Amino acid sequence: MFAIRQYEFGPAENLLFEEVPDPEPAAGQVRVTVAAAGVHLVDTTIRKGGFGPVEFPMTPGREVAGVVTALGDGVSPEWLGRRVTAHLGQANGGYAELAVAKVESLHALPDEVSFEAAVAMIGTGRTVVAVLDAAKLTKDDVVLVTSAAGGMGALFVQEARNIGAQVVGLASGEKLDHVMDNGADAAIDYTRPDWADGIKDMTVVLDGVGGEVGATALKTLGPGGRQIIYGWASGSMTPISTEALFANSLTATVALGPGLMRRGLRALEDESMAGLASGRFVPLVNPAFALKDAAKAHEALESRATVGKVVLKP
Repeated sequence: MFAIRQYEFGPAENLLFEEVPDPEPAAGQVRVTVAAAGVHLVDTTIRKGGFGPVEFPMTPGREVAGVVTALGDGVSPEWLGRRVTAHLGQANGGYAELAVAKVESLHALPDEVSFEAAVAMIGTGRTVVAVLDAAKLTKDDVVLVTSAAGGMGALFVQEARNIGAQVVGLASGEKLDHVMDNGADAAIDYTRPDWADGIKDMTVVLDGVGGEVGATALKTLGPGGRQIIYGWASGSMTPISTEALFANSLTATVALGPGLMRRGLRALEDESMAGLASGRFVPLVNPAFALKDAAKAHEALESRATVGKVVLKP
């Protein structure tokens, strides 16, 4: 098979397209012929050496969707030929034509759910559910979504719209059209230095950007508002002082880390995939990159040239 291989930490060009032996499923595992593999900012962080130890050479990729084509010992024959998606764990072989997954990590897919949509929801979706648990949005909220054209941001816009809240999305350039098409009441270009002028009395900020954008977003909150922090795509966390919180009786909540684990990852995945099947969540998916172009996919994601979830197709 062909797969992406990485031999040392570094830039995207370290992701090499190579022919390697087919993986064999061990006991309790299946082999999946990969139809789509998810690309996440966490993948780029792992590639650069900023997210825990890895063993080289490695094949990156934590999210896959495809068809089960081989079974390890002890796996029920009913899985053979099933359409599935799975989260593989950190840096665990998804950027490949074939991948192995633990049977307990599998989610069977209805025929009407595309592989691209499934892989957009299995990891990203479970985080979205955890953030929404923390945010507790209501129809009375006025929600500011940072990175509203990203894989998570697009789903937050949908959820706010679906429950009847007002929602303002931050994006840039042509992405603003995607935000409006997704149902936002307004879309604002956060690259403008004055983007926050006139924005006030937000009740919720969903902050996955951090840095200066996150700090400015905090200032748009009205009395009693709450900022839910789930990332720092800008490269730095949102600076928050207790003085800023006291000044307007604000609340700041971190929705990742131990908070993500409160319900358990499987429960979050189950809700995410059920939301996909029911139409509650309709992921925005960037046009797929070929597997051999994984380096280009990383570069595009890091430069914010993509919209929605980034996907590789073998």
